[in-house]
Amino acid sequence: MSQPLILVAGPCAAETREQMLTIASELLSLQPQLQQAVEQPLQFVFRAGIWKPRTSPHSFQGVGDTGLEWLQAVQRKGLSVATEAGTAIQAQKAVEAGVDIVWIGSRTCANPLQVQEIVSALRDNGGTLKAVAVKNPMHEDVGLWQGNIERMMSLGVPVWAVHRGCNHRSCWRMAYELRRSYPDVPLLIDPSHMSGMAQRVSVLSRKAAELGYDGWMIETHNMPEKAMSDAQQQILPRELCRCIVQPKEPDTLSWLRAEIDEVDEELWQTVLKRMEVSRRIGEYKRQTGMEVVQPTRFDFILRQRLEWAKEKGLSDNTINVMMNALHEESIRQQQ
Repeated sequence: MSQPLILVAGPCAAETREQMLTIASELLSLQPQLQQAVEQPLQFVFRAGIWKPRTSPHSFQGVGDTGLEWLQAVQRKGLSVATEAGTAIQAQKAVEAGVDIVWIGSRTCANPLQVQEIVSALRDNGGTLKAVAVKNPMHEDVGLWQGNIERMMSLGVPVWAVHRGCNHRSCWRMAYELRRSYPDVPLLIDPSHMSGMAQRVSVLSRKAAELGYDGWMIETHNMPEKAMSDAQQQILPRELCRCIVQPKEPDTLSWLRAEIDEVDEELWQTVLKRMEVSRRIGEYKRQTGMEVVQPTRFDFILRQRLEWAKEKGLSDNTINVMMNALHEESIRQQQ
């Protein structure tokens, strides 16, 4: 029998007991439909953050220890539960309360000393812990991600790698390198944080299936527009049915194409930024009575780019075509 795929779904943050049980009931009702979407067993896990590591002290910080009882209530409905632990004390409280899976978030993963303290707490209070999930750090550092996974492996429980991207970038190359290093560690995608937009969750979820991922961690809320945390990236439980498809066999070319797609997206976003600056330059020139076209300036930039291209092994023709096209559009934006 194939190894089960993993679906971790639930709200970004636990808000009320009623909210938790409502979402859990919806997820339970969807299980048969979601299971039919794939050709192998599907392991369901309910997720909710109760301690929220927020950037601003004025944002919702989570319900704290109170949420542990709410997670236990979800367990009594028949679902395994997961929550984030950002400190050793939180990890200890989670396992003492019988939480099935603890995940380590991206902010925490940036600090190996903090991760090691959590490992020690979990080792001393392991209880019935079924797995530990480790997200990648917020910056692109596969070595740091690998090191945190190795620390968790010492616990003797299954370890899952969760790919959440880096500051709304996919960072496919980092995930590919991790997959090659640890082919037996289940690799899950977190499309909610990867995109930061609910509209992109299904697209990224299906992209992960094309790349042979082993599961998904998706933020789902019964009323996303009223969510107290990350409202813009949460989807309704029923929308999971558009996300869960049978993964394909891993394929190197698919990974490389995904990387190209990401680079192209960044390239065009950079072009948009350049045109925005060009419009501001055009406004300045109008205010000061300057001519829009400045041949000397463009010739200087072009020479710089051609020298750079020679060092990088790119053709003069390519640089000339690209720079002239950018220049023409910049002039149009300034007029």
